[in-house]
Amino acid sequence: MKIAVTYDNGNIFQHFGKTEFFKVYQVEDNRVVSSEVIGSNGVGHGALAGLLAGQSVDVLICGGIGGGAQAALTEAGVKLCSGAEGDADQAVEAYLKGELVSVGANCDHHHGEGHSCGDHEDGHSCGHHEEGHSCGSCGGGCGSQPALTGRNVGKTCRTHYRGTFNDGTQFDSSYDRGEPLEFICGAGQMIRGFDAAVADMEVGQVVDVHLMPEEAYGMPDPNAVFTVEIAQLPGSEDLEAGQQVYLSNQYGQPFPVKVVEKDEKTITFDANHEMAGKELNFRIELVEVK
Repeated sequence: MKIAVTYDNGNIFQHFGKTEFFKVYQVEDNRVVSSEVIGSNGVGHGALAGLLAGQSVDVLICGGIGGGAQAALTEAGVKLCSGAEGDADQAVEAYLKGELVSVGANCDHHHGEGHSCGDHEDGHSCGHHEEGHSCGSCGGGCGSQPALTGRNVGKTCRTHYRGTFNDGTQFDSSYDRGEPLEFICGAGQMIRGFDAAVADMEVGQVVDVHLMPEEAYGMPDPNAVFTVEIAQLPGSEDLEAGQQVYLSNQYGQPFPVKVVEKDEKTITFDANHEMAGKELNFRIELVEVK
């Protein structure tokens, strides 16, 4: 079996139709035996399905994807698992373990306003989210603050970083992945405090920053916790509390939620980012500015 992932800098790229690379994994006996990164050659949505079929890809893992591209993949015989985010290798491992669940159900709640930038109509949960990863994606309130200023704003920056909670527990590190994170400073691809820290750094400089929730993923929004009837959400009868899945918003685009409670008739989800309400610490090293 072959699994392809929309790929950027080690992570799942969130725009299927705009992805420049796929990472293709060869799977035998339910484990990865090899992988390679291939270019998309700049072809559009429909042609990408043909490209994957030509590579004998069986499954595509991606972030946001439109209806036309989904139809093209179905016609090409490629199984789709959309709405994924974060580290590409980890997503494939989760898929092979049966832990990468996509609930393709539509609901009428306007969840986007509660936990992200509200840009779900563009096919992603926030900015170019998780082209980054757990540390970097833009959180609540993105776009509502004054524009950043600094020598690096608008430029492509490559940084190494280590993220920790106040108790010293590490939650993310580019050093562990062995590859710097690349993003456009000030473009909303990163949480506000991370962007602000990098905005005026010099190459080779290392800074330590402490971010309050307002500079990171915002505070939890009670409106992002919602309950639906199991009968109205096909597939939800098999879910369990604590499980992370993906629902579709009013635009048909996937967004992640956590199952927080379930009884015989209803199921409750929390669409708040897992980092909402947390103070975060980063050690950031600016490696390169392009």
